[in-house]
Amino acid sequence: MNNLLLSAISAIIVLSSCSKKDEMNLQKLIDQIESSVRPLAKESALAYWNGTITGDSEYFETYTKTNIQLSKIYSDQAMFNLLKGFKESGNIKDSLLNRQLTILYNNFLGNQTDTNTLSEIIRMSSALEQKYASFRALYKGAQISDNDVERVLQTSLKNEELEEAWRAHKEIGKLVAKDVIELVKTRNRVANSLGFDNYHTMSLELSGQNVSDISSLFDELDSLTKDSFNLLKREMDRSFSKRYNVDETKLMPWHFQGRFFQESPQLYPVDLDKFYEGKNLEELTVKYFKSIGLDTEDIMKKSDLYEKPLKNQHAYCIDIDSEGDIRVLCNIRSTEQWMGTMLHEFGHAVYSAGHDIDQNPYFLRNAAHSFTTEAVAMIFGRLSRNPEWMREMLDLKDADVEMIKDDCFRSLRLQQLIFSRWVQVVYRFERAMYSNPDQDLNQLWWDLVTKYQMLNKPEGRDEPDWATKIHIALYPCYYHNYQLGEMLASQLHYYIVNNITKSGKIKDDSYYGNKDVGRWMSEKIFEPGMKLEWNEMIERATGERLTAKYFALQFVE
Repeated sequence: MNNLLLSAISAIIVLSSCSKKDEMNLQKLIDQIESSVRPLAKESALAYWNGTITGDSEYFETYTKTNIQLSKIYSDQAMFNLLKGFKESGNIKDSLLNRQLTILYNNFLGNQTDTNTLSEIIRMSSALEQKYASFRALYKGAQISDNDVERVLQTSLKNEELEEAWRAHKEIGKLVAKDVIELVKTRNRVANSLGFDNYHTMSLELSGQNVSDISSLFDELDSLTKDSFNLLKREMDRSFSKRYNVDETKLMPWHFQGRFFQESPQLYPVDLDKFYEGKNLEELTVKYFKSIGLDTEDIMKKSDLYEKPLKNQHAYCIDIDSEGDIRVLCNIRSTEQWMGTMLHEFGHAVYSAGHDIDQNPYFLRNAAHSFTTEAVAMIFGRLSRNPEWMREMLDLKDADVEMIKDDCFRSLRLQQLIFSRWVQVVYRFERAMYSNPDQDLNQLWWDLVTKYQMLNKPEGRDEPDWATKIHIALYPCYYHNYQLGEMLASQLHYYIVNNITKSGKIKDDSYYGNKDVGRWMSEKIFEPGMKLEWNEMIERATGERLTAKYFALQFVE
């Protein structure tokens, strides 16, 4: 054996030995971090859950305290330097360890700044959370919920009532705007200290997304949806001009049957709510998911689903401990919208419950990306307007299905296009706001609303209407993932219809009763958790990386 070959073999042995030693040391570090993070993360989740279902300030104080403690762990510079050393060494060959290293490195990197600043962000966010949760609009001298505001906007034919309800809801903006701007600037200081242009850039990059790529994708989406939306908007204008006896050019945001024009109005003659009136949405949700092989009964029992004083008025799903304690918060009424919300949130729930906790280490028990869990939630949330799903779940007669099927699809298409335009507003607003929070944000908001949603700005209005959307304040730089989720939902739907149910029914296949759908989702999407990067997971599941073409094929005509 020549000396060159001996040297090569020796080098391999040394590298292998070094790699094994580094992997053992990295595993010890991960175990150490997990032992500190895990109990605090559970305590934080429980405090948030209890705070949002009761409005009790003590829970929010606990939530704040535990999050500050968590931030101190992730801001530990010595631990970060160790992680950085492992990352730069190139010695971590084990795929599970490498994936955990990447995720922990990004988590720590986002917190490598002054701990007092991080603690201040948490305190400010918690205080804002409580303000949003407890706010009730003052309408006709009485405090009303968001659900009640929506009811007025959807049902009243009186212009003065519509305007009063819309303006009453927007009052929350004045109460929180100053605090939100200060929070934005504080987040930017953190990002700047870590070498990023601003917090928006940092958030996307640390989640595995490139800002220019996402912006290009939204430019493409604008190009694909603009003409179709313009046609639909003109159709809406004609309809609402007659409904409210207002000239088309004088229609205002309160005429479009929602606080933000993010949901589709009742443009078509079918009234979907009547089919859900008196129905038990809990039972329908359990029955459907069971039919495709996914169990939601235990999650349902732990959830909090109905309105009560001081409770958070929105909807979300939460994984308490990454060990199977999954819960859903809703404020349901027997309407199509809330049926869709239940299916959506329990879509999140089955994804979270489906992570293989025996095979996935603690830090990999999450979705491949936030938008991949949104996609699963959305693919199910769309079913509340699906006539075949309604036939199976609501025992609709054939005549009823025939009567509503065209308008069901048209209303779903309307919803998708309206939402895509709304997301354009939020994404571009956040990107610009974090780039320069001192600009005229009120005007920026209405410039975007006018361009992408084609809504008229009320004459003389100069209010922080952007701050009425809770996501902008408390769930920053995330909203674009909802639209990425819609795109992936269409991609998953096409795969299921063509390869699993093989029905070819793109418009109305609901997968009801097909347990192969649940099995495929569990094996290809849920169980891997974060073991794979999101595009790799999508490619393995569907044969393609994420693409916008299926969204366009499904909804743009």
